[in-house]
This record gives sequence, structure tokens and C-alpha cells, in this order.
Amino acid sequence: MVLGRAQESCSGHSRPTEAIVDLDRIGHNVTYLKSFLATGVALMAVVKADAYGHGALRVSKAALNAGAEWLGVALAEEAVELREAGIAAPILILGPSHDRQMDWAVRHGVDLTVFDEQHLLWAKMAAKRHRTRARIHLKLDTGMGRVGLIWDRLSKAWIEALADPDLHWIGLSTHFSASDTDPGATKTQLARFLDAIEYLRGQGALPSEIHAANSAAIMQYPGAHFTMVRAGIAVYGLKPYSQAVGLEPALKWRSEVAYIKVVGQDFAVGYAGTFRTAEAMQLLSVPVGYADGYRRGWSNVSDVLIGGHRYPVAGRVSMDQITVAVPLGIAVRVGDPVVLLGRDGEEEISAEELAGHIDSISYEVVTGIGKRVPRRYRGD
Repeated sequence: MVLGRAQESCSGHSRPTEAIVDLDRIGHNVTYLKSFLATGVALMAVVKADAYGHGALRVSKAALNAGAEWLGVALAEEAVELREAGIAAPILILGPSHDRQMDWAVRHGVDLTVFDEQHLLWAKMAAKRHRTRARIHLKLDTGMGRVGLIWDRLSKAWIEALADPDLHWIGLSTHFSASDTDPGATKTQLARFLDAIEYLRGQGALPSEIHAANSAAIMQYPGAHFTMVRAGIAVYGLKPYSQAVGLEPALKWRSEVAYIKVVGQDFAVGYAGTFRTAEAMQLLSVPVGYADGYRRGWSNVSDVLIGGHRYPVAGRVSMDQITVAVPLGIAVRVGDPVVLLGRDGEEEISAEELAGHIDSISYEVVTGIGKRVPRRYRGD
């Protein structure tokens, strides 16, 4: 009976540390991104890595309801999870897949990315096993330097291989390496991709879906939209380049004050005492740490928001806790909300700000919020 009560008490979640995802903002961002597109250009919402930490199934539904036509993932496992949850929209695996992963993908009607003979062979074998045609997209490397057939190695032999009866050649793609920062490099990649398109057109072999633009390119390079664009970080309201406007961050990460103590001057805080109080102050314990994705690199450099005001993280971030320094005279109580990421009143801590403390990017901040941080949704 004791065990039963324990199980009942842990149903749902009661932990004060949580990530709140606003699905209406996901919808807004998709609608806003589609405003950059000409009629007939489709938008793929990229929901890999559990939708950048936001929750793949809920985000996928919100994005599709707002007008996205495709979904993009990194792994067959991610695609199968969406299919088994009832998502019927076209899904593309953007990266490489092993033969077993291709088998799962073909079985569930998921599109594959290919770029060499081995992946082409695995796709054909999976198609034969399931007595269907594997839907494939050929990825060209025009300057990213990762997976992809080098653009000038496209040949008649490749066209013949892609015309195999076990394959349904759906798309042609590339990926920009610096559409957020380097117009010159982006224009070089675009020119190479256009050369490949013209070659295939001349051979009468151009597939129906042509896609290259990521979030930054959607907003800055209309000539790169082709028949479809792939929106990743912008779907979540994070800036794909520094001057981007019009997007609304969809995730707020919060906790609450768990404990307060008043200490005097020169009081050492945390492991190795890397913070010492300059005067008497309040020290607040907040139940979040690097096991939740609150990075150790934010020790002594990041802030949190309490009551719409900034207060510093004092001392090293622990696995399960941080300490916040608050001056004496500031009214604060156990249970008061603590915003780790997001807005509180006129103040905001952005993912870009937190990333800057550790020489990283906003993508790493949101995807790094751990599984033990419950997600709560608004706008269902």
C-alpha cells in the first residue's frame, strides 16, 4: 500500500522546476515564416532532438495546424515515434541512416536522405523487403563539408541510379553553412546548387522537391526558397541571425525559491568557494542544476529573474541546485518563482544571452534542457 501511494503521488509532475512551452507562439512563428514565402512554397518544420527540447509531438501538431506541410527529423527513431503517434504528414530524415533505420523509415512511409552508393543500396534493400518504393532526397554538399554528394560529381550515372524502380526520387537538397553570418559563402553555395539544378533540368531529371533554405535563409535569401524551405530554430522563436525580428520565443524555463538564509560578509558559497559575499546578503537555493541542463559554465556569470529583477547566480552550479545572491531588504519568500530562461516583467533572459556566457549558441541551450525537467504546454 505504501508503494501504491508513492506511485500515485508521482503521477503527472509536481517538481517546481519546469519548462513551459507556448504552442500558440509556435503557431505564430510558423505563420510568420510562411509570410516570407511565395504561394506554393512549402514549409518544413524541423522537429529533431525532441523539437529542440520543446517536445516533438506537441510541436509537430502545432506547426502543422499553423500551415507547415512537412516535418524534418534527424533519426528514423524520431520519425517512427511521430508516425506511431498518428502524424501522417510527410517526414524527411535529414541526416544519414543505417540500413536498419532505413528499414523502419520505409516501413512507416518516411522519406530518406541519400548521398552515396551505400545509402542508396540500403534504401533499395529496404524497399524490396517491404515491397514498396523508398522515397529519397539526394543531398548535395555545396560547401557545408558534412554528408552530401559533392555538387560537381553529379553525373548521368547518378541519375540512372536514382531512377531505379525500387526508388522514388522525391527531392534534391543542400545545406548552407553560414547563411546567418556570411553572405559571400552563402551566395557561392547557392550558385553551386543552381548549377546542379540546371544540369538535372537539362537531363530531364529534376525531382519535384528542391530545398536549401534554413531559418536564416528563409528570412534573408528569397532566391533560395525553391519549392520548400526548412525552418528549424526560428520555429521556436529563437533568432537565426542577430538582427532577426518578429519571432516569439516559445519556451520559458522556471523554478522557485526552495530555501533562504542570511549570511554575513566574506561568506563562501558553493564548491571550492568561488563566490564570497562582499556584504551581508540573502542566499537563495533553487532546485535546478547541470543534471537538468543548467550549465556549469553559467557559474558566477549568469542571472535569474525574481519579481521582474535580475539577481546573480553565486558560486558554482551544482548537479541539482544553484545559489542566487539577493541583497538584504529585498522581499523574497520560499516558493517565489525564479525565471531561468524567458521574460519576467520588463526583464528577459534569452537563450542567446545564456549561450553567450559559454561561447555557444541558443540551439545548445534549449536542446540541453534535460528530460527530468517536465514540459508543460499552453495553447493546446
